[in-house]
Amino acid sequence: MMKRFLLLVLVFVGLPSAHAALHIQTWTLDNGARVLFVQSRSIPVLDISIEFDAGARRDPEGKAGTAALTNAMLARGVQASQAPLQEPALSEAQILDGFADTAAERGGGAGDDQAGATLRTLSDPEQRDASVKLLARILAQPSFPQDLLERDKAREIAMIKEDDTKPESIASKAFWGLLYGKHPYAWHETVQSVKAITRDDLIEFHRTHYVANHAVIAMIGDIDRDEAEAIARQLTLRLPQGEPLPALPPVQIMPAQEERIPHPASQAHILLGMPAVARGDPDYFPLIVGNYTLGGGGFVSRLMHEVRGKRALSYSVYSYFDPMAQAGPFQAGLQTKKAQAEEALKVVRDTIATFLRDGPTPAELTAAKENLIGSFPLRIDNNRKILANIAAIGFYHLPLDYLDTWTANVQKVTIGEIKAAFRHKLALDRMSTVVVGAEK
Repeated sequence: MMKRFLLLVLVFVGLPSAHAALHIQTWTLDNGARVLFVQSRSIPVLDISIEFDAGARRDPEGKAGTAALTNAMLARGVQASQAPLQEPALSEAQILDGFADTAAERGGGAGDDQAGATLRTLSDPEQRDASVKLLARILAQPSFPQDLLERDKAREIAMIKEDDTKPESIASKAFWGLLYGKHPYAWHETVQSVKAITRDDLIEFHRTHYVANHAVIAMIGDIDRDEAEAIARQLTLRLPQGEPLPALPPVQIMPAQEERIPHPASQAHILLGMPAVARGDPDYFPLIVGNYTLGGGGFVSRLMHEVRGKRALSYSVYSYFDPMAQAGPFQAGLQTKKAQAEEALKVVRDTIATFLRDGPTPAELTAAKENLIGSFPLRIDNNRKILANIAAIGFYHLPLDYLDTWTANVQKVTIGEIKAAFRHKLALDRMSTVVVGAEK
């Protein structure tokens, strides 16, 4: 349930140029739920996602982990339905059996921004309707059994204790803390924060955030528009209406800080970066095209060439942008021998500084575009990947043609736009640094 480890599904996606335009139908239900639907008759399967503004950034102060525990506990038990539905209570085992009986697969989780559930089910109405009904009950009527909450808390605490021995986890937590200060993006689960979470906290969090008018439902599969609308209504039938959520504090660009944390590992783990870009930012495409040259292109990136190729300071080095609802981070990172940590860090900083000053060469720009455009068919080559992107389009209010225009937006990026975007979003003297395992 660690919030930092969810995959980034919209960093390098798009539709292959050989494909027809992806026709996303969208509408809003009477209860306020937003629906995005793509019809796909290729296989007799339906994939569904339902997301809420219920991610870790909504955790109560001092109780980091509430969002993740609430989401995990949804399927631990379901309350009985009152009249007129008259549905029995269900245990965790009965819920698992219910999905198995319909050959359906339930997933989900909580990230920094959003939380929710996914469902893959056969499109045949008999199996489909049963699995959708069960998912709807899980979302609206979790019982949060106390004994299973204690079990899940114990598991989470054990994971935290293990993570707190790993240099990569220590570095990540310290890095986000330096970048985001008192903002909820800086919070992370601790043994103390998880111990403090009570069943009443989960009930209140669920009551506030898992509501119909904050739901974003995405569907792709072997159904038509009328069936999609009926499914969306069934998913949200039992959900209440919610109040507007309080605005979160703005992300502040913190002064550059450096934290060095002792660790017995043989290598030093180095992270460098700053808050940079939110979803939908007009600088997004220049940033990802430019970053392919800087540190996102693997063996052809400048960081790899300077750190590994020329100096053999690290096996791998990278950089990326992580766009979020509010300004997500730019992060560069590597591992190296402790004795080489200072030299490696200097090379990374110098390489970033040079790129901020000069941008990519024409040849680098061409190579970046060719790779990004040529490789993205693999990034939406099944319905699940498309579903994840449709869900993100809905949750982050991206344009409906976002996927259809992705390649064109990459292709039209210029060197001048890359230099302007990087200078607008990044400043080397504002980047914070974490080194875990540096020499004394």
